[in-house]
Amino acid sequence: MLNQKLQQKLLQKLSPQQIQMIKLLEVPAILLEQRIKKELEENPALEEGPDDDVADNTDDADDADDQADNDHEEFTLDDYLDDDDIPEYRLQVNNYSKDDEKRSEIPFSAGSSFREHLVSQLGLRTLSERQRVLGEYIIGNIDEDGYLRREIPSITDDLAFLHNMEVTEKELEEVLSIIHDFDPAGVGARSLQECLLLQIARREPRNSSADTAQEILASYFEEFSKRHYDKITQRMGLTDDDLKGAIDEILKLNPKPGGTVADAYNASAQQIMPDFILEQTDNGLDLHLNNRNLPDLKVSRTYSGLLESYSRDKSGNRDLKEAVTFVRQKLEAAKWFIDAIRQRQNTLLLTMNAILEYQKEYFTEGDETKMRPMILKDIAAMTGLDISTVSRVANSKYIQTHFGMFPLKFFFSEGLQTDSGEEVSTREIKKILEECIGGENKRKPLTDERLTEILQEKGYQIARRTVAKYREQLNIPVARLRKEI
Repeated sequence: MLNQKLQQKLLQKLSPQQIQMIKLLEVPAILLEQRIKKELEENPALEEGPDDDVADNTDDADDADDQADNDHEEFTLDDYLDDDDIPEYRLQVNNYSKDDEKRSEIPFSAGSSFREHLVSQLGLRTLSERQRVLGEYIIGNIDEDGYLRREIPSITDDLAFLHNMEVTEKELEEVLSIIHDFDPAGVGARSLQECLLLQIARREPRNSSADTAQEILASYFEEFSKRHYDKITQRMGLTDDDLKGAIDEILKLNPKPGGTVADAYNASAQQIMPDFILEQTDNGLDLHLNNRNLPDLKVSRTYSGLLESYSRDKSGNRDLKEAVTFVRQKLEAAKWFIDAIRQRQNTLLLTMNAILEYQKEYFTEGDETKMRPMILKDIAAMTGLDISTVSRVANSKYIQTHFGMFPLKFFFSEGLQTDSGEEVSTREIKKILEECIGGENKRKPLTDERLTEILQEKGYQIARRTVAKYREQLNIPVARLRKEI
């Protein structure tokens, strides 16, 4: 049985010009030059140079053509944007985009240059073609930290079902053992314990401390990871000096061996260029956009003249009509792009000026404790912009200040109240936590309960679970794991 019913549906409509600006808002300065060059290559009606107002002539030409359609077609948001084009920031807590979460879930996260570094070492070994294929497949599953996160049985299943290749686990283990001999030491490990053992086995020069460290990692790794040093000394018959020497050897090892290579490759590939430059002058703070490498843009005088001449021809020739349509589309696209760039610059400055005003005391002194709690909604209210627009501006943008370069997301944080009712930034709380932990007695590190008490004594209304959350966000382990002998 068919049922018919009326349904009202509200669709957000965006013009092509609005689409242009939305996409351009998200582009950081380092990529904007490439984006402009791409548009210049694809649209002959767009040229480099100062605007000479010839774009206005196209309006007269449009009026002369009684076939001209003055209403631009509109499209729904879904026609142009996918989920990756709209980073949604958490408004109350961390203010980061869903893209950041997605990246952490991608299993093949190692940079291509890191994999190439490993594959190049594979090529130096005397291997059969089958072993080489297996080696490359294993390397493809090694993540950016240098670990092989997938189980060997799972890899054999993949090869069987996806590549119709029957492989035994023993074959894969043999090829993996070859990769374990690659640089950096520890690469291809399936656990932290294996990673450290692979490194300590290659430790040179060899000494008694390295031998002791290897035995601890092999036989007492759980006790070591839980800092149960007394159990290790008793079971191995070690003195405190013996244990300290072994731990010093372990601390020289790298728990993320892939990072050393990946960072070296990515340092040059991922250069940071500031979108904003803030300078301190005698008259105060001076903010401007970093447009150093951006060309001036204008509409082509040649194309404007073509449209004007074509529009005066009333012969009705079909080829001529198609030429008029093509030229007009290119001219409109050029005007849209120039306007979108202009709107991008205005929106960026409007947003950054609001952040500057909101965090004026911080930007003047560069003291993190002066930073006020600030969320996207605060800046949206000051500027009159939509929250999603503010989030696009904040995403992947940097500002160069007189005390360092910072991502815009750095200035957003949640708030917390003191006993006096004053609202302070959680960044201030985290700074105090870092100072407390940095100055603690490492033989008896501060527990979360004690850190909570210290903060409450300073007047901050905070719960223990919140202290634990902030400590984890700072990548600081629990007190038990910070203990030193």
